Amino acid sequence: MTSQSRRSFLQTSAAGIAAGMYATHTEAAPSKNPLEKLNIGCIGTANRAAADVDGVISENLVAICDVDSRYLELGKKKLTDRKGLEPRTYVDYREMLDKEGDKIDAVTVATTDHHHAPASIRAIRAGKHVYCEKPLTHTVQEARIIAEAAAEKGVATQLGTQIHAGENYRRVVEIIQSGAIGDVTDVHVWVGKAWGITKQTGEESAPPDTLNWDIWLGAAPERPYVAGRYHPAQWRRYWDFGAGTLGDMGCHYMDLPFWALKLRHPIFCEAEGAEVHPDMAPTGLTVRYKFPARGDMVACNLTWHDGDRIPREVAGERVPANGVMFIGTEGKMFADYGRYRLFPSDRFSDFEPPEKSIPKSIGHHQEWIKACKDGSPTTCNFDYSGALTESVLLGTVAYRTGKPLEWDAKNLTAANNKAADALISKEYRAGWEVE
Repeated sequence: MTSQSRRSFLQTSAAGIAAGMYATHTEAAPSKNPLEKLNIGCIGTANRAAADVDGVISENLVAICDVDSRYLELGKKKLTDRKGLEPRTYVDYREMLDKEGDKIDAVTVATTDHHHAPASIRAIRAGKHVYCEKPLTHTVQEARIIAEAAAEKGVATQLGTQIHAGENYRRVVEIIQSGAIGDVTDVHVWVGKAWGITKQTGEESAPPDTLNWDIWLGAAPERPYVAGRYHPAQWRRYWDFGAGTLGDMGCHYMDLPFWALKLRHPIFCEAEGAEVHPDMAPTGLTVRYKFPARGDMVACNLTWHDGDRIPREVAGERVPANGVMFIGTEGKMFADYGRYRLFPSDRFSDFEPPEKSIPKSIGHHQEWIKACKDGSPTTCNFDYSGALTESVLLGTVAYRTGKPLEWDAKNLTAANNKAADALISKEYRAGWEVE
């Protein structure tokens, strides 16, 4: 982004926040009779993307896109064998969106992180509903742009944090918001996974005939292909394509405290890890956020731990390799995907959870499909998940700059750390811009 376009963006963004743009969820405009099937284009067909294809297979999958022709052919065969569909195939999602035009109503995006925003913004600008895998974007600024664009177009959106549809998350949110453990002042979130620095193996070579390497690189700087180094499984380690473990798992695990505590934008962020590598994420990271008071909820601290920095105990309690611990003035609560536990155990031995107030989900993908058809809200729309993604990615900015951030969310800047500006946004190769 040029300096002028960045200034214009920030001015518009600041005005949007001041006007309350991010204070409420935006419902999608109705697009179809609920009984009529959507025409969907799927960007990405294998690995995580295959699960998203399965998640929307009840609809008409009329186009699929993948940079790897092996995956593309397998994806087409699956749809033909299972559903009798003959989707049109593409290698470049820009071409798919241009050629399909009004033939598609919605798209799923399940690619490397650095393609999330370029694909999503083009679909949104074309008036398509979008389901995008986490994290929503590759940079903080992209998350703001995507959220604003989705609100402007009134499209139905959903971030691929599928566990948000699970029953346990809903019960945890109800318990926390009931005040069962008092005012929550601190939260710890940790994941034992480690997408970090690894030994560089392999030699430069021509990419396989089945892989369009230039399109796989997309907005990222050009670099030679090295077998096994990036595609298909290792790209999360590299700043040009992913954001390490925090980028991979942060939206999944931080989603729970964001939902339960109605978090939005932090006012402070600092991070610790091994010496910063110019190309790769660390094997372990600790990130500390401070969030202001929200309504009747007090200010709180949130600490993220991953890789080789996960705790064995949190607030005096032994914990497993992954989880969330809420620390309140009247007790503590551990939770993960499928369970929760209240502490001290003796105090909560006769605990009766509050009456259920959050309805059972019809399914994470099905919520989005329904929203595309009738304008009903989704629980992880890009307004909510955009702010979540901004906070997650802010941790990588604090780590890479080596300095805390006194964060001004309205203007996407830290007055005390001007080095952060270069990482809040990024430069794009021509043809892949996000604006």
